Amino acid sequence: MSEIKGILLKNSFRFNKRYGQNFITDINLLDAIVSDAGVTDEDIVLEVGPGAGTLTSRLARAAKKVVAYEIDENLRPVLAETLADCPNAEVVFKDIAKVSDDELLEKTGKDYKLVANLPYYITTPVLMRFIECENKPRSITVMVQKEVGERLVAKAGTAEYGAVTAAVRLEGEARITRIVPRTLFYPVPNVDSCVVTVETDGRYDNEDKQKIKKLIRAAFAMRRKTLANNLAEAFGISKENAVKAIEDAGFSASVRGETLSVDDFVKLSRFI
Repeated sequence: MSEIKGILLKNSFRFNKRYGQNFITDINLLDAIVSDAGVTDEDIVLEVGPGAGTLTSRLARAAKKVVAYEIDENLRPVLAETLADCPNAEVVFKDIAKVSDDELLEKTGKDYKLVANLPYYITTPVLMRFIECENKPRSITVMVQKEVGERLVAKAGTAEYGAVTAAVRLEGEARITRIVPRTLFYPVPNVDSCVVTVETDGRYDNEDKQKIKKLIRAAFAMRRKTLANNLAEAFGISKENAVKAIEDAGFSASVRGETLSVDDFVKLSRFI
C-alpha cells in the first residue's frame, strides 16, 4: 500500500468523491481476482475504472492484452508510472458510458472478458450494459458492494431477488467467488465488497429476449400488485387475458413476480 500511496502523493493526486474511487492495494487479492476471472495469455481483457492501475498491471501480466477505460484524467501520470512495464495495457481516458459499442468492438474484438473493480455508483449501469449488449463478453468478473453481489445471486422468492437478478440470469450464471473486507481498499470505504463472476452461457438465445425482459421489468414494477395487474398494464391487455396467460403457463392467477425464476419468466413469455 505504501508504494501506491507514494505514487499518488508524488503526482499530487486527489481522490474525487464523484467517481467513487477506492483502489485495491493487496497483491494477493489482485492475483485472486485475475484467477477468478480465468484470465490466460490468450485473452483480451476489458477493464472499467483502472484507478491507480493495480489490477490493470496484474491483468497485463496474465492476459494477451488489456484495454482499460478511465474517466479521471488526473490519473494519467499515475497510470503512466504504474503501467510503465506493461506494454500490452492500453488506457483510454473516456467515460465508459459514452463509449459506443462499435469502438469497444474495435478495441476488444468479439472474444473478450470484462474484469473490473467497479465504482459503486456505476455498478448496475455498467453490468447491465455489458450483460445485455450484442457483443457481450465471454465472462464478467467484477468487484461490487457485498449487498449488490448478494442481489445478483439471489434465489427467486427471497427479499434480495429483483429485476437485476433475473436480467443477469437471463444471460448467464452469477456466483460470488470471494468476500472482500473494506480494509483492503485505499481509501477505506464504508462497506465490504465481494467478487462476482458471470459466465455468459447463451441458454436462452433462442427465446424472445426482448419480450422476456419486458416481462421481468413489468413483474417487478409494482411489488405490491399481483403479476396479472402488472402484465395488463405493461402489455396493454385486459386483466382477464393476463390471468389466462398466467394460468395457461401453469401458475396461479394470484402469483407475484418476485416468486418466479427466470425459467418461469421464459415459460410465461410464450403465452403473452
